Order: sequence, then structure tokens, then C-alpha cells
Amino acid sequence: MPNLIESKKAGLNYEWLETYETGIELFGGEVKSLKAKQGSLEGARVLIRGGEAYVVGIFIPPYQPNNLKAVAYDPNRTRRLLLKKSELRELAEKGDQKGLTIVPLSVYNKGRFIKVKISLVRGKKKYDKREDLKKKESKRDVARDLKSSLTR
Repeated sequence: MPNLIESKKAGLNYEWLETYETGIELFGGEVKSLKAKQGSLEGARVLIRGGEAYVVGIFIPPYQPNNLKAVAYDPNRTRRLLLKKSELRELAEKGDQKGLTIVPLSVYNKGRFIKVKISLVRGKKKYDKREDLKKKESKRDVARDLKSSLTR
């Protein structure tokens, strides 16, 4: 399950509460572009309107831009997510709570399908981000020290 594109800052900016796996409606050229690892999830979020979920802000460039001269293609268009009704209801209830939002974490292949991993998240404060970076750095230092002591 290799990631085609992923949100690199999602772990730093958000605290993940629950994750879901969804399908996404795409055009053929968009699928080819994603398989070429082109695109960005920066600033993307999920909206639930009218009993359906949509992802807004995913940038998927055209696969062959020179072939789209006559066609009006919008790389930032709103794309529909494919969720079960029970998951939609659950996300709609939880997403309405103050301070919670739904963001896409990654887009990946699962068999012949393109899937999107979305998560219900809460934004982190600046001091939480600093604390996470300190923990990550200390783990890296410990691993480096262990490795150097084993090679001696």
C-alpha cells in the first residue's frame, strides 16, 4: 500500500482522533497523475453537505497538460468521497463539535482502487508542537547513541 501523496504536516499540526478509509471519485487523467505521484494535500479538508462527503483543496495537476488546451480542467475541483451511510452520520455528528475538523492524510492504492485516508482531528497548540519535536529529537539521539555503542 504505497502512498501516492500524503500530507506531510498533518502529524505536526493535528492530533488524530479517528481515521477512516474512503474511496474517491476521480477522472481517468487524475488517476494517472496520482499514480505518477503528482499532487498535494496541503490545505485540504473534508466537508459533509447534503448527506455526502466532499474533499476540498486537493491539488491534482493534469496528467498531460499539453493535451488539455481545449478542455477546461480545474486541478482544485471538489471531489466526492465514497463513505458508508453509517460512517457519514458518525463523521457529521463528530465534525460539528467545536474544535474538530476532518482532513485527508494520504491518498494510496489498494488493489486497483484509489483510497483516501481521512481523519477526525483537533488542531495542536504551538507548545504541543514544540513538545512533539523535542520528543522526536530525543528518540533520535537515543537511537544514535545505541547504534554507536553497539558498533564499538
